[in-house]
Amino acid sequence: MADIKSDALLDLRGVMCPINFVKTKLKLETMEEGEVLELVIDDGEPIQNVPKSIKEEGHKIVEVKKEKEGFFRLKIQKG
Repeated sequence: MADIKSDALLDLRGVMCPINFVKTKLKLETMEEGEVLELVIDDGEPIQNVPKSIKEEGHKIVEVKKEKEGFFRLKIQKG
């Protein structure tokens, strides 16, 4: 799955819940269906809550990768 290209990048490290979800949702609204957003978020509440909320909005999580620095990279395909 590492070959999935991102159409946009959103770095939300240091952003608290639920603001990180709101910013993700707003960014996805500017994208076309099928495009992929690469999201960089923190461990803890963000990684626990954002993917679940994104799926509920009808989008698809196509990749989740934990970086050695402790944050996560998510690739989200707009539904």
